[in-house]
Amino acid sequence: MRPWSTSTERDLRRLLNEWDPIGVADAVQDEYDCMLAPLLGRLHGGAGRVAIAEFLRHELEDHFGLDAATSRPDAMAARLIAWWTLPGRAGESAGG
Repeated sequence: MRPWSTSTERDLRRLLNEWDPIGVADAVQDEYDCMLAPLLGRLHGGAGRVAIAEFLRHELEDHFGLDAATSRPDAMAARLIAWWTLPGRAGESAGG
């Protein structure tokens, strides 16, 4: 589990922008920032892949108005869980 820091937020923003379900991350780097705190809270609280996928699905459909199936929220949730639990990643140091 990684600590909550600006480095962690930056890494999560990068992952969300790589996923880029709307297709605007090249022009709008903060488009998915509305998901940062809720995702970090869930990850820090121990939420699993299913809970993270449900959150992503809800955001895609209700907030962004997308068809969640085409954006593969389950795959993104698995990627987020893997990132969150991977030890020794950059950004894990205190004060990051």
